Amino acid sequence: MSAPEHDERSVGRLRVRIDRTLCVGFGDCIAEAPEAFALDEGDVVVFLSPESVNPLHLIRACASCPVDALTVWDEEDNILAP
Repeated sequence: MSAPEHDERSVGRLRVRIDRTLCVGFGDCIAEAPEAFALDEGDVVVFLSPESVNPLHLIRACASCPVDALTVWDEEDNILAP
C-alpha cells in the first residue's frame, strides 16, 4: 500500500500540508525543525511532532523547502509559506 500524495495536520491555529509528489528529500525542513519532520524510507518528508515546535519556527521550516512541498495556512486560509 502506497502513502497518500498529501498529508495534512492541524497544528494549533495552523494547517500544514506535505505534498509528497513534490518532495525530493533535500531535508532543509528537517534541518530547521527536526522535531517536526523526518524522511521516510523513500526519502520523502513525513510528520513527526509538528505540534512540539514553536509556530513561527514551523512556518520558517516549511518556507525553507526549495521545491515548495510544504504549505502552511493560518485559520483564515491565508498562505503563510511558501
